[in-house]
Amino acid sequence: MNRNISTMSQDAIAQAQTEFLSKVYAWMFGGLLLTAATAWYVFDYGKYTAIYTSGLMFPLIIGELILVFVLSARIQKMSKTTAAALFLGYSLLNGVTLSVILAAYTLESIQEVFFITAAMFAALSAYGYFTKKSLSGIGNFLFMGLIGIIIAGFVNIFMASSTLSFAISVIGVIVFAGLTAYDTQRLKEMYVLMYEGEETAAKGAIIGALQLYLDFINLFLFLLRLFGNRD
Repeated sequence: MNRNISTMSQDAIAQAQTEFLSKVYAWMFGGLLLTAATAWYVFDYGKYTAIYTSGLMFPLIIGELILVFVLSARIQKMSKTTAAALFLGYSLLNGVTLSVILAAYTLESIQEVFFITAAMFAALSAYGYFTKKSLSGIGNFLFMGLIGIIIAGFVNIFMASSTLSFAISVIGVIVFAGLTAYDTQRLKEMYVLMYEGEETAAKGAIIGALQLYLDFINLFLFLLRLFGNRD
């Protein structure tokens, strides 16, 4: 159902924004729950050791990157069912890889950092939703920061510098904190998808959920590197 957005009242726009973001958050939380359940299952049954010792981590990570790329680049050409399956498949696969990473930390510190992440994410997402200030200006800055983190992380594989690792973690927290607010505001403006048909709105909610899911997971991992206690 198409509408002339310029003739809509502010109340109608606000309702559409709330409805669209509700769909986004529903998918995001569903993905996080699946990731958490998978990570706990793999860890609880001790299967993470087999994944690590067999060298499966690298293929799993490559598989995750492929799923994210395909979903992001091809979502307009796939059905909402396929998009949902890819998103849930990525969430499950990410739970498997996270079980190996989380095994290095104490359960108490994982729980503490998770709650810190959840509180930060909620506050930053709320800021992105309610602020009247446009955050579009920080988008390029955050993207450059993200590229810098990737390059520095690759370099540190060979350097194994604890100082550089600490700097990457601090910058990572700043970048993904900013992306949480930025992505929320950008998704808020995608409310127009609600009037372009159920299929389009559903796929828009799924790709939006993927973006916020990645913000949350990366924020959590960088905070864990800074504050997590290792076994």
